Amino acid sequence: MRCRVLGRTGLKVSEVGFGAWAIGGNAHGNSYGPTDDATSIAAVRRAVDLGCTFFDTADVYGWGHSEEVLGEALEGRRDDVVIATKVGGDFYHGGVRMNFDPGYLAFALERSLKRLRTDHVDLYQLHNPPAETMGDPETYEALEALKAENKILHYGVSIHEPFEGHLCIEAGKPEALQVPFSLFRQEWIEELFDAARGAGVGIVAREPLGNGFLAGRIEPNARFPPGDIREHWPAGMVAGRSLAARSLATALATHGRTPAQAALRFVLAFPEVSTAIPGCKTPAHVEENLVASEAPVLTKEEVAKARDLHARDFGL
Repeated sequence: MRCRVLGRTGLKVSEVGFGAWAIGGNAHGNSYGPTDDATSIAAVRRAVDLGCTFFDTADVYGWGHSEEVLGEALEGRRDDVVIATKVGGDFYHGGVRMNFDPGYLAFALERSLKRLRTDHVDLYQLHNPPAETMGDPETYEALEALKAENKILHYGVSIHEPFEGHLCIEAGKPEALQVPFSLFRQEWIEELFDAARGAGVGIVAREPLGNGFLAGRIEPNARFPPGDIREHWPAGMVAGRSLAARSLATALATHGRTPAQAALRFVLAFPEVSTAIPGCKTPAHVEENLVASEAPVLTKEEVAKARDLHARDFGL
């Protein structure tokens, strides 16, 4: 497993990490279908054995369940890994609402630490806050206080759009940005990476497999189970993503790379990316994803072909 440095945090992290959204299960919806905790724990432990050192979750995933599973699986291995979690989806007071009040951040962190079975989080991330919050330096004062208590070592922000990243960078505080970067979403390359590199901000690439489609196994007529975020996606959107993934697989799944590994190698072709965090539910997912670190890198020509396919809407 190759490693990279997470921006100016100085943290050394595996270039392929473990996205723990899915292992939160689907009891509260907004996930990727049903899970089995024993299988999830086996997946986490297999990842550690294969050299994965970066594990990313959020308190709202399964309303704390992802953190609980991760905490159990990593017990005894805490010093070997970097744990990142997120805060802002307040599920403690009926339903889920956004909450970035200073008192709530401290309240939620204590509960995350308990579930994760640790006394500190290596990277604490605001979970998709509103734009006006991202750009306000006062937003980060509560995080600085938690950092002073050594309950968090570093902090960052999970975002949706490049302009939000610029707001965070201009505020001068976050050390990492988590962005949905994949073959499907390439706008970050031209619209954010230069600024992040200049500011020493590490990039965590979430959804590098495009919500699973870039693994190449989802058919155009696929339907998804209850509790899966894709359950209510329009049929045309599902078909389009499936067909686009096939075009990309034809172009890039060569030299022994699987489609998933090719997709990860594209994300990792950009040095601004510190780690890519594909979602994993089983040891088999872990093994395929983590081997991407050893798979042949994409050539400049292959990267250019992927960029061209994206620019032409994948020929669709």
